[in-house]
Amino acid sequence: MRLDKYLANMGLGTRSEVRKIIKDGRVTVNSHNVLNGKKQIKEQTDKVQLDNKILDYQKFFYYMLNKPQGVISATSDMNQKTVLDLLDKNDQQQGLFPVGRLDKNTTGLLLITNDGKLAHQLLSPVRHVNKVYEVKVAGIVDENAIAKLTSGILLKDGTQTKEAKVRILKSKDGYSWIRITISEGKYHQIKRMFGALSMRVVALERVEMGPLRLDTTLTVGKYRELTNSEVLKLRKG
Repeated sequence: MRLDKYLANMGLGTRSEVRKIIKDGRVTVNSHNVLNGKKQIKEQTDKVQLDNKILDYQKFFYYMLNKPQGVISATSDMNQKTVLDLLDKNDQQQGLFPVGRLDKNTTGLLLITNDGKLAHQLLSPVRHVNKVYEVKVAGIVDENAIAKLTSGILLKDGTQTKEAKVRILKSKDGYSWIRITISEGKYHQIKRMFGALSMRVVALERVEMGPLRLDTTLTVGKYRELTNSEVLKLRKG
């Protein structure tokens, strides 16, 4: 494997960024300085160091899935189809898991990876990573409802939600389409927020998670690898 690919696979930068790291003399292979990213290395046996710190090679995989309805966000299940079942066999690497959960009938953006550190970073309640959803609601959502959702609403079980960003996309034939941004991940949170207003969610799609946006060219049930740029944006938060 080329040294620049080795470093990029570990999430240390884009190909151009890791080439600069190498040219700056910050990388050694078996205690020898290497200035050429094209150098071939054996990832499992060669000792690679960056700034005098040994790198333990592990290739991380990052997939963006446009989750369909009827599939559960789990790694395995005896009775139901999981999001990992949607991956081609060649892509079903050991240790993959969905980052967070989308309800069985919720669609949209779901990140699948084996990078536990990044997953923790995205899911940590301390970091307040924004999630953006587009919601179809039975009924007309008025400005009074928007104000309640925006300021944080008291759920029927007594739980208080944090402030949200809410925008009406359109209203037609007794339905409303809403774009809502939340920084929490409570169980069935969006449905419960509208339920507190005596409104029923008909359809729910996640379109953003932190800096990651659902690829609009990705049809429902399909997935693709993240670009290096997308991975770096996620790492930087």
